Amino acid sequence: MAEETKKIAEETTPEVVVSDVTVRETPQPEPENVPETPEKVAAPAIGESKVEDGKEKDLVAESNSFKEESNKVEELPNPEQKALAEFKQMIQEALNKHEFTSPPPPPPAKEEDEKKTAVSSDAPAEVPVAEPVTEAAVAAPEPVIEAESDPVTEKTVKTEELEKTEEKVTPPETEATPAPEGVAPSEPSAEEKVEAVEEIKETIVEVPAVVAVVASTEEPPSTEAEEPKTEQTPPPPPPPEEVSIWGILLLADERSDVILLKFLRARDFKVKEAFTMLKSVVAWRKEFKIDELLDEKELGQGLEKVVYNHGVDKEGHPVCYNAFGEFQDKELYQNTFADDKEKLTKFLRWRIQFMEKSIRNLDFSPDGINTFVQVLDLKNSPGLFFFKKELRQATNRALLLLQDNYPEFVAKQVFINVPWWYPAYYRMINATFTTRTKSKFVFAGPSRSAETLFKYIAPEQVPAQYGGLSKEGEQEFTTAEPATEEIIKPASKHTIEFSVTEKCTLVWEARVTGWDVSYGAEFVPSAEGGYTILIEKSRKVGANANESVISTTYKASEAGKVVITFDNQTSKKKKLVYRSKNKLSHC
Repeated sequence: MAEETKKIAEETTPEVVVSDVTVRETPQPEPENVPETPEKVAAPAIGESKVEDGKEKDLVAESNSFKEESNKVEELPNPEQKALAEFKQMIQEALNKHEFTSPPPPPPAKEEDEKKTAVSSDAPAEVPVAEPVTEAAVAAPEPVIEAESDPVTEKTVKTEELEKTEEKVTPPETEATPAPEGVAPSEPSAEEKVEAVEEIKETIVEVPAVVAVVASTEEPPSTEAEEPKTEQTPPPPPPPEEVSIWGILLLADERSDVILLKFLRARDFKVKEAFTMLKSVVAWRKEFKIDELLDEKELGQGLEKVVYNHGVDKEGHPVCYNAFGEFQDKELYQNTFADDKEKLTKFLRWRIQFMEKSIRNLDFSPDGINTFVQVLDLKNSPGLFFFKKELRQATNRALLLLQDNYPEFVAKQVFINVPWWYPAYYRMINATFTTRTKSKFVFAGPSRSAETLFKYIAPEQVPAQYGGLSKEGEQEFTTAEPATEEIIKPASKHTIEFSVTEKCTLVWEARVTGWDVSYGAEFVPSAEGGYTILIEKSRKVGANANESVISTTYKASEAGKVVITFDNQTSKKKKLVYRSKNKLSHC
């Protein structure tokens, strides 16, 4: 008996099934030691080395860890090509079913709760519960009893079959006598079955009136010919819906592939997660009313210097500058935020509108430009994010909106003029960024900001306030005219020369990053015995000089050269950028 009990227990033990669903692991941020002093928290800059545990750690390699991938499908690795094909198939099925525009189905949780309540132990006793029908009951035919060929009898046999069917479904009113324990109920013998049939026949014959009444309730056979049933053809399915995002129709052409690759890369080519993100973005754009937002005016008044586009980088990406220090202006801050939720919403709508308009200027072709370079200027913003609650909330909300709804639009993110406190703030928000996003970050302190920008953006494309040559208004030079970069060594003089044709006007401009050097210019004629002409007397240009770019024009009456001298008496090397041209129209 004990062995049988053990065997039954083993058979009834539930089997543990291990699901093969892959669980997404959330990347944990790497632990970092928080420095104790402000000097140790100084932001790393491009080209600088940081000493840790007696070893120098090169930060240039970290900042250049990200390389933009190709958007040409034929150049993608096979796994990525398969992921893109699967992604497009899922989108096509969703478009056929109108899943992007159809309202979401009601949550099934409530229905399940109602069902559970109906069959719970607290349910009323009169709720019928259907008994299961076995295969034997369905498959076993009822025994057919031949009767005399009597028209009345034939009708009564049909009635009898109906009554038998009702007897099977409806339990008899009188309870059957239970069989004694241990004794199986005996089936009726063949003789008893025959006697029961004869009794039924006698009952039917004796009461013909009842049979007639029952027979009269049956539908009389129709004399008219039955009309053929016309099959109703189902209506044709609706055409697939059309969904556009950033002005491009999904699955329409190769430009759509570029957009789909952005979603796939944002989710590490996990197709289902990318599809979920795409549906979420489409729903958010509808809720945020992006199409109407593009036509809105009176947004961003006074914020032209906070976020703006200026020039391109060396690879042709548009460059967007973000200058948070502008909010040190109390009037601008009050007009933008001022503890008003309506103003905060207006600020967010302006930021999204700016992003949408910038995206519409992208190419979206597989071999075109499809991303931006973001430059975040943290100058004049010590403690800005810690103590200005409204600005902190606005920037955090804008950051989440851009990260969730604009995947893979940033090729490089350069932080310049990084103050000493920013690394601590960065550690606070570090967990909100993916590893891929963090690989695009570049940090530079105030002394290295211009040099860092020049690694990615040509000097003629960099605004003058950031160490470049690009200035507002009408200028002698355009961004299409390239500049030359040179290094001025510490405690040394550095000269550059411009040749001048006979009776021509020479125009040049130059600047030194951080200045704090002496500058002078003179003209040396080519003819022997000519006199050197002093154009600009040597003078000290301080680090905080108002004239960040020196522009000079000299009209020469003879051939020769212009010699410019830079005297660097500091112990630091300096970055020099300059360009020149002859204005032949004035010859």
